[in-house]
Amino acid sequence: MQVLLVTGGAGFIGSIFVDRAIAAGYQAVILDKLTYAGKREYVNPKAGFVLGDICDGPLVAQLLRDKKIDAMINFAAESHVDRSIENPADFIQTNIIGTYTLLNAALKIPPGPPLTKGGIKFIQVSTDEVYGELGPQGKFNEDSPELPNSPYSASKAAGDMLAHAWHHTYQLPVIVTHCSNNYGPRQDSEKLIPHLVQCAVSGKNLPVYGDGSHVRDWIHVEDHCDGILLALQKGKPGRSYCFSGGTEKTNLEITKQICKILGIDQKRIEFVADRRGHDRRYAIDDSRAQKELGFKHKHDFDKSLEETVHWYLNQTKLAK
Repeated sequence: MQVLLVTGGAGFIGSIFVDRAIAAGYQAVILDKLTYAGKREYVNPKAGFVLGDICDGPLVAQLLRDKKIDAMINFAAESHVDRSIENPADFIQTNIIGTYTLLNAALKIPPGPPLTKGGIKFIQVSTDEVYGELGPQGKFNEDSPELPNSPYSASKAAGDMLAHAWHHTYQLPVIVTHCSNNYGPRQDSEKLIPHLVQCAVSGKNLPVYGDGSHVRDWIHVEDHCDGILLALQKGKPGRSYCFSGGTEKTNLEITKQICKILGIDQKRIEFVADRRGHDRRYAIDDSRAQKELGFKHKHDFDKSLEETVHWYLNQTKLAK
């Protein structure tokens, strides 16, 4: 049974990945700092858990040795654009220095067939935001140049570049994945969908940046995590893979759908000052993942959005 070290495994996407990896027959060890986005209650009881920082090189190296780790999946990241604008230093530390620390630790583990060659397999989980901004047409793919526009996306792009360099220079078996906007349960309340639900429940207006026409391609977190598992199982070292939910929506469309699900008046939608440097549109072509990995998103957006909204409603009731 293969043992995975999952960094950030107590967070939104990482914890869902751990659940699905364990269900698929893997053992998992979670390394998480438990900052604002990580929750102890999201940790799968069948997983090992270590409270710690990915920038702690000796700790990471000890875990790789003691737990006999076969592969590392790096979800640990600062990820909110607004936070990166106000305080980029945390993003530089975690997303760049942290990734560097993990890559170095992975490289120093002796190779052991059949999974590893030149170090343990390393999956760097990234984002479509590293590609920058699209016009009204076209989609990003794995060959798109990385042209990040925010401190967050720049720090993620730097981590991606380090991962590619460690593969090319040191033959570390690295795979980089890119996803579109995730939605689903367990997401931090500062993100769009849970934030809108929280505002609605508390009687506040629902804030929308600018004119609300910013377009995002939405993927359910479970589909994204299944894609990462496929990359782990079938991906070719040195390759990148993009995962899309195939659903492009403006922020205003999302907000109106949430109003409809909750049965509240759309007059409560409030347009607020736009974010600095706000990219207008992201979209992903995941043809490579479909062809090489057999990836296919399974969730219907409208149905899954309604389920997601009701999950957050239930969490709000439990918190009272």
